[in-house]
This record gives sequence, C-alpha cells and structure tokens, in this order.
Amino acid sequence: MRIAVLAAFSAMLALATPAAATLAPGAAAPDFTTRGAIAGKVVPISLREQLRRGPVVLYFFPAAFTSGCNAEARAFAEKVDAFRAAGATVIGMSADNVADLQRFSSSECAGKFAVASAGPKVVAGYDVALGRAVKGKSVTSRTSYVIGRDGKVVFVHDDMNPAEHVALTLAAVQKLKQG
Repeated sequence: MRIAVLAAFSAMLALATPAAATLAPGAAAPDFTTRGAIAGKVVPISLREQLRRGPVVLYFFPAAFTSGCNAEARAFAEKVDAFRAAGATVIGMSADNVADLQRFSSSECAGKFAVASAGPKVVAGYDVALGRAVKGKSVTSRTSYVIGRDGKVVFVHDDMNPAEHVALTLAAVQKLKQG
C-alpha cells in the first residue's frame, strides 16, 4: 500500500514538474556563429564575441509574429536597459529565417537587441526543438538561458508561457553581477 502511494505521488510530481532543458546550470553553452538582425539590419551573431562583453541572455522563442513571442520580445525590449546595467547582452533566437527576423527586430524588439536565426545544429545543441510545427514551419521551445562570461550555463527557464522569462533571467543576471 505504501509503495503504491509513493508511486502515485512520484507520478503526480513528474507531471507537475516542467520538462528541463538538456543544458543544466554548469554545462558549457555550445558556441555558434549565425546571422540575425538588430533594428532591421542584418548582422553576424557570435556567442563567443558576445561573451567577451559579459554574460549573455540567450532566449529561444517559437516563431516571430505570434502572440506569445511578440509579447515576450516587447517585454525584453522594455527591460533591455536593466540587462545592460547588469552587464548582460540579450539575444533572441528562433528557427525563423533572417528576413522575418529583420522585420521582427524592428517591430517587436523595438531595435533594442539582436534576434538570430537558430539552425538545426544550434537547436540540437541547446535542446530546444519543440517537435511540432507552427504555421507550417519548425519551431523552438521557449527556453531562456543565462550564460556566464566563462561560457557556462548559469540559469535555465524552460516554459512555453512567456510571462516569467524576462523577470527570472533578469534576476539571474543581477545575482550573477553581485557575485
């Protein structure tokens, strides 16, 4: 009887716990170079180059111009000065093509931070494949990583609800700055 109760409790707990991204805190963040856009201008994006300036908030979003992704991009844009004050760079990532990201970077990101195209190798390296299509195209999960200057993952938030990504990653960056 006790074993059955424990098994049922364990099953409930597993269902209540969000799925964790493969990259856990302490893991090395896979380096990448890709193309993206900021304020509508196409730019190269290199994780290694960005980390030379300080920590990076790498947030993956499913698809540009969808309601949750638009809201999340606007929320990051509103707080980008706070991220910069804490020494961090924000980079949005999705499987979208660069042309779509050019428009998205101007309209939804208000030109305040870069958004970049995550190819299959980046998607696999960060374990962010959603496994289903949205509007007929492959998409990523909504996963936010804070990566320390040393290239190690400091914080992960993996949740399809965009509501907490900005607040939680900002708190992680501020904590990192405090030491």
